[in-house]
Amino acid sequence: MAAQSSAFLNVLKAAGPASDRADKMGLYGWLIGDWTFDAVVNRDDGTQHNGGGEIYFGWVLEGRAIQDVWILPGIFHGTTLRVYDPGIDAWHILWNDPLKQLYTRQIGRAQGRDIVQLGKTESGALLRWTFTDIAPNAFRWLGERSVDDGATWRLQSEFKVRRAA
Repeated sequence: MAAQSSAFLNVLKAAGPASDRADKMGLYGWLIGDWTFDAVVNRDDGTQHNGGGEIYFGWVLEGRAIQDVWILPGIFHGTTLRVYDPGIDAWHILWNDPLKQLYTRQIGRAQGRDIVQLGKTESGALLRWTFTDIAPNAFRWLGERSVDDGATWRLQSEFKVRRAA
């Protein structure tokens, strides 16, 4: 097995937001750093998983994107690439979980004091992922799904997140 190139990590990470869009990068920029969380995941079979995990956010791709890694042992270990698009004044959100082979694409925007990401599953169900109760060192993240075109939403997961010490 080949060793990971240190050059790869050096060209992936960035020191901060790109200067040509720094004002827009703040929507997610406050997340940069290390976080821990308590999670409640409501499974489709009606059972519930309670557990703790961690999240790591960093600037990448010359500061034109933010990448994170979310880890909830036994449930998921995935990464999100959040890329600001000046053409639509919104963010492309690409979530990948190779553990569950789950891939989603969403559009993220501010909605009042919250950040709301909207997309669809491969089966066509609507997804709504929300950052809410945002404070400098904490937030709540909700993952919801609708199978009736948004008439009703089912809470799939709730994370109470705090900045790591």
